[in-house]
Amino acid sequence: MLTAIKNKIKANSGLVKVSLVGGGSYATAIAKILCEQKNCKTKWWMRDKKSVDFIKKQHFNPRYLSAVRIKTSRCKPMHSLSRAIKDADIVILAVPAAFLQSALEGMTKEAFKGKIVCSAIKGLIPETHEIIGEYLHRAFEIPYEDIVVITGPCHAEEVAKEKLSYLTIASKDIANAKKVERIIECDFIQTKVSDDIYGTEYSAVLKNIFAIACGISHGLGYGDNYQAVLISNAIQEIERFVAAVHPIKRDIKGSAYLGDLMVTTYSQFSRNRTFGMMIGRGYTPKIAQLEMNMVAEGYYAVKSIYAINQSLKVEMPIAETVYRIIYEKASALEEFKKLSKLIS
Repeated sequence: MLTAIKNKIKANSGLVKVSLVGGGSYATAIAKILCEQKNCKTKWWMRDKKSVDFIKKQHFNPRYLSAVRIKTSRCKPMHSLSRAIKDADIVILAVPAAFLQSALEGMTKEAFKGKIVCSAIKGLIPETHEIIGEYLHRAFEIPYEDIVVITGPCHAEEVAKEKLSYLTIASKDIANAKKVERIIECDFIQTKVSDDIYGTEYSAVLKNIFAIACGISHGLGYGDNYQAVLISNAIQEIERFVAAVHPIKRDIKGSAYLGDLMVTTYSQFSRNRTFGMMIGRGYTPKIAQLEMNMVAEGYYAVKSIYAINQSLKVEMPIAETVYRIIYEKASALEEFKKLSKLIS
């Protein structure tokens, strides 16, 4: 009996305990990735108790990526956030930025103490205009060294189909980035690490705004030629903005910047591009969101970026055009006529 206990302890000595927070498509894709890892056990929290109960019995998420089979022996769904986070080595947050504060309501700074906390969120806190890393540091006193940012280019739908995808894992502490890398990398996920937590996180936010712009242009009837120019100008706006926020040496042509922008602006799976396309075709932002039944992070992000840029004064004609169309109810047609004269 004693030998059996010792063997069990030895087998689990390298086990990484992970907590996954969120029940949407991207969280489901991350759950699939974690199910591939034999060296980790995951507790998966989601707000909807019915979904939790369903996944326990049927082994797939009834609301998102239903083709993904969840190995509940490795990834256990649960409705109690405190139970999910307790004893975790790594916490991965994958809820829309607009709902993060309510999701973590009631959690204390002690709950995250000593843990690596990862943001797989491509948005800003709407009320404070903070990137997720800043919010986690302020609200829960998590050291920046223990905060990790997971960015693309990577669509949940392609992860579900096990199509080769790439993720960038960024942290001020490269050792922590590598710890997260070890539980993310698998046959269909390749990774690279970075120390650019500001650049990668802001780029992940900005690309959603530019995906909306590309969607609007498509909805208005502009073609691929115009969209190519729009995207080439968009990466310049990203470069100027992240340089103003955090001026370090970075290669803006890297996959975490240009690659993530391209997949979000071109892909059929991009909800921000779909949202923009509906705006270009005459839908109001509210109706477009209701029709999609999914959160387009760029809708909230463009308001926050516009507010931040009031002090930075970065030249951002595309982002400002999207802001005016969505929040000032400006004519998409007229705004893009003006924009077409400002980009080249």
